Amino acid sequence: MKYGARNQIVGKVESIKKGTVMCEVKVKTGGGDFMESVMTTNSLKELGIKKGDKVKIVVKAVNVLLVKE
Repeated sequence: MKYGARNQIVGKVESIKKGTVMCEVKVKTGGGDFMESVMTTNSLKELGIKKGDKVKIVVKAVNVLLVKE
């Protein structure tokens, strides 16, 4: 699969929280940080992602906001 995003991080799926329609996938990066992705449960099934799988995190964002409060 080709895509235009250049920000790619490899990680391991730590947990998956499934809802009726959507799910939240938590991934631990090689550096020990965590990132999360929200997707439909259909997408999760089609991708075959399971806890413990090695995945590539591909990030393409128009805006990344930092807030200090």
